[in-house]
Amino acid sequence: MRKQRHKKYTDCPVEACMDIIGGKWKSMILFRVMEQTRRFNELRRLLPNITQRMLTNQLRELERDGLIARKVYAEVPPKVEYSATVFGNSLKPVLAALTKWAEEHMPQRMDEDHSATFIK
Repeated sequence: MRKQRHKKYTDCPVEACMDIIGGKWKSMILFRVMEQTRRFNELRRLLPNITQRMLTNQLRELERDGLIARKVYAEVPPKVEYSATVFGNSLKPVLAALTKWAEEHMPQRMDEDHSATFIK
């Protein structure tokens, strides 16, 4: 479970943002869920280096913070889908700016087969 460092963020708005989307996986999960509604195993395939436990924990935190919505269908086997909320989609310009920065300043480090174009 994520540990919030402060109850109020009066000194640094970046700290507030990073408290919600910081870490290695949250922004990548959010990026993929913004593209389209995803199922758990789709996210596992798109993020091959994440463990099942870590993906589960990160999805729970993103849902708890209101960035993604989890929809469970009453069927056998159970079907669960994750989609970005309005609040989550409000981070689209932030992730688009990060994408643009990486494409401009890190082309030698980006694998062309895995680079993504952000949906605007």
